[in-house]
Amino acid sequence: MEQAKHPIDIRSLSLAELQEAFSELGQPAFRAKQVHEWLVQKNARSFEEMTNLPKALRAELAERYSIAAPVEVMKQVSRDGSRKYLLQFADGVAVETVGMPSRNRLAVCISTQAGCAMGCAFCATGLAGLTRSLTAQEMVDQVTHVAQDFGERVTSVVLMGQGEPFANYDASIRALRMLNDPEGLNIGARHLTVSTSGIIPRIRDFARIPEQFTLAVSLHSAVQSTRNQLMPGVKKYTLLRLHEALQFYTETTGRRPTYEYAMIEGVNDTNPEMQALCDFCEGTLCHVNLIQLNDIPDSPFRPSPLKKVEDLQRRLASRGVETTIRNSRGADIDAACGQLKQRQIRLRKA
Repeated sequence: MEQAKHPIDIRSLSLAELQEAFSELGQPAFRAKQVHEWLVQKNARSFEEMTNLPKALRAELAERYSIAAPVEVMKQVSRDGSRKYLLQFADGVAVETVGMPSRNRLAVCISTQAGCAMGCAFCATGLAGLTRSLTAQEMVDQVTHVAQDFGERVTSVVLMGQGEPFANYDASIRALRMLNDPEGLNIGARHLTVSTSGIIPRIRDFARIPEQFTLAVSLHSAVQSTRNQLMPGVKKYTLLRLHEALQFYTETTGRRPTYEYAMIEGVNDTNPEMQALCDFCEGTLCHVNLIQLNDIPDSPFRPSPLKKVEDLQRRLASRGVETTIRNSRGADIDAACGQLKQRQIRLRKA
């Protein structure tokens, strides 16, 4: 007996795809626009909410399509106002997402995969490995969930949560375009940032797309042996090749990549390590974010003292490299960089 197929999530269709589907149903084009507005701007969770649609059309849509929005399993609120959510999708897989308010802005850090296969030694996400990649809609769902919970418009999104975005490249780019879409959430391209551990072929692909999305690279060491220890998942992409790919990126786009550098006591905060980072950055278009490593239970790594972080900032500045010491948000609820975990839960069946 053939297994029944799950209906398509209607939110995965673009406005153009909706218009085509409605044309096949014999419906006027404006109906597709109405449904799109309900889904994107009003965050509708059922067809019954779409009160300006005829009842018969709502029933037909409910037969053909689903609205498979994630369920909030848990929410934690940090002292700094950040909120961390555990969101569960229809198949029982869950990911963590963080909303970070600041004055009149709201930034969201989203996951692109459930878990991660990169195995970075200082990151909690990869401890349980990779469960699966997320769809573009599941990425966008995280943003709309946070916006609805805060009751505010999201002004920026970073793909820095669980997973390696460039290991799920096509879905990540589609999600960025959905977030950027003037008919959608209309978030400016330069306020949409992808963080990669350094998958070189995808950095080159990213340089060639027309949108002005922002690139961040998790660097963490400019000494090959140290980086191999910290980031075994990108061992095959050497620092020399990474440097060349980033030069290609800046020459092709004219945009400045950001290097993330989590400072780990006795590992990447020594004099040779600092010298290597300065050499890697000097004379290139880049910005360095220095971060004191966030604590992870049972990890052998400890954050560098603040004076070491400030010393590295001075050294980079003396070489003409723009540098910021970044304050982590949500560390008290394990919502800061490297602290998001893959939760193995199955509270409801698909």
